[in-house]
Amino acid sequence: MFTGIVSDIGTIESVDQRGDLRVTIKSGYDMGSVDTGASIACSGVCLTVVDKGTGWFAVDVSGETLSCTAEGLFAAGRAINLERALKVGDELGGHIVTGHVDGVGQVVSCTAAGDSREVVIRVAAELAPYVAAKGSITVDGVSLTVNAVSDTDTGTQFTLNIIPHTAQVTTLGELEPGQTVNLEIDILARYLARMEQVRALA
Repeated sequence: MFTGIVSDIGTIESVDQRGDLRVTIKSGYDMGSVDTGASIACSGVCLTVVDKGTGWFAVDVSGETLSCTAEGLFAAGRAINLERALKVGDELGGHIVTGHVDGVGQVVSCTAAGDSREVVIRVAAELAPYVAAKGSITVDGVSLTVNAVSDTDTGTQFTLNIIPHTAQVTTLGELEPGQTVNLEIDILARYLARMEQVRALA
């Protein structure tokens, strides 16, 4: 379980194809405090630490994970948002995040809005019902508030405001139009939708 509050920006040092992908990530974490088998969210994807050393850790990424996440995410040299798993008693500064990607969105535009950046993301039709203005969404592992949602002929889009602090401590300051991002909808929206689905069948 995570909160969507990124605590480090890691860099993918190497990618080794060995059935699954073995991805080695350079990180500022004190790896002495990270157990092998621990979970770390990597740009919104919950992955298991399978090896580690001073200033780095390694994870295995399955074909299923690759098929469900943003294209090119696990490439050597890529910067990724990192968050260690939530501990009992930690501050819940964002919202409840599982680290299970629900879909991939595409950045439509990035424009200046004062000192911040206004980012518009197009979302697939199957995720559109779960995105609501002033609701929460996770983008590449970052907990954010949806400013607005619009349904158009080309699909559903939602708008985010990336403040300077978020741009500085995550990879979202580098977003560009056309880029794909990992999306996780609010877990509460997921359960409410399931309740409505079951109710309709009753």
